[in-house]
Amino acid sequence: MSEKKMTSSRRHQLKSLVLAIAKELMEAEEKQTQEERVTYMEEKCPALSLPGSMQELQDLCKQLHQKVDVVDEERYDLASKVSKSDKEIEDLKIKVQDLKGKFKKPVLKKVRMSADAMLQALLGSKHKVSMDLRANLKQVKKEVKEENKEAVGDWRKKIDEQADMGGRKKMFESEA
Repeated sequence: MSEKKMTSSRRHQLKSLVLAIAKELMEAEEKQTQEERVTYMEEKCPALSLPGSMQELQDLCKQLHQKVDVVDEERYDLASKVSKSDKEIEDLKIKVQDLKGKFKKPVLKKVRMSADAMLQALLGSKHKVSMDLRANLKQVKKEVKEENKEAVGDWRKKIDEQADMGGRKKMFESEA
């Protein structure tokens, strides 16, 4: 028996319920992050009370500079840890790729280069060698072989020669 399909109105109702629940969860999460942000700021940055005298203001500035230095050092340390972790992750990705044995072939562009340009690219600008590949080749003349027309005799002559006993005897002796 086949299962009954859900009607479009039922599907629409369920979809709207799921979206409403997701919206409530997102609002609650946003509210919670806002509260965490406020508590963190109250904890780390107490309310600023400005003193009246000049000496007290200078002391306050010195304290703030010391706190800024400490925070800057922490930020630098965390940034270096993050960059080190990123490098480790990249190395591990490469190792995993090596272990899988599947490599993505990069798309290569076709480049037309002459032999001279290739040598110059490989050897640098110091060596300017021009290669004329045809200059080093030997000149070879084709030899025309003249076939011996007498060797290509009439087939009837061969049969006549072998027809007598002596011819057959030669044929058998040459095979053995």
